[in-house]
Amino acid sequence: MWCIPAQANAAFVCQMEAVLEVYRRAADRSHPVVCMDETSVQCIKEVRTPIPAKAGQSERYDVEYERNGVAHLLAFYAPFENWRRVDVADNHAAEQWAEGVRRLVQEDYPEAQRITLVMDNLNTHTGASLYKAFPPALARSLLDKLEFVYTPKHGSWLNMAECEFSVLGRQCLDRRLPDIETVTCEVLAWTKRRNQSNKPVDWRFTTDDARIKLKRLYPKL
Repeated sequence: MWCIPAQANAAFVCQMEAVLEVYRRAADRSHPVVCMDETSVQCIKEVRTPIPAKAGQSERYDVEYERNGVAHLLAFYAPFENWRRVDVADNHAAEQWAEGVRRLVQEDYPEAQRITLVMDNLNTHTGASLYKAFPPALARSLLDKLEFVYTPKHGSWLNMAECEFSVLGRQCLDRRLPDIETVTCEVLAWTKRRNQSNKPVDWRFTTDDARIKLKRLYPKL
């Protein structure tokens, strides 16, 4: 369900329409649109060995478990190309985000003239994080190839990377995974399979739709 404030303001609709206009652009490998989002997964170890499934009986496991740290997931998702990369780490520091962006620019899209990055307004999602992680010349060269487009507060539903995390949660992470290494292995396998599916997003919600269906959110003139 969309999380939308009962009474929005001009800043909200301005940012919302900016994202919707980005999604209307024609697909162009030299100017890709990439959505980025972050989430965390609690690693859970079994304290007793589960009983394997057998004919007529599903697998059984004890309700007791042991917490074993948190895996932080950073997703870069090009919805109109059906490509995604999900990095797994033990932290969500600014430097971790900066390294993900560096890989996006230098390794994933080295030939791109400019990459439009759609993301939320988390305080690490800024050019300043690049300067924290890299020498000034490198940070500047990365920024020169990036266009940041931010989803509004309470507008995370506009970020298609969030939708990918929902699929990842249902298909891969909705079970007990004991450690970061296991999470990494499972996420990589899921990502490889998804990238081979060849089903890009068919985004149909436009600015015109927003002005009709979400008319109540616009400032009254």
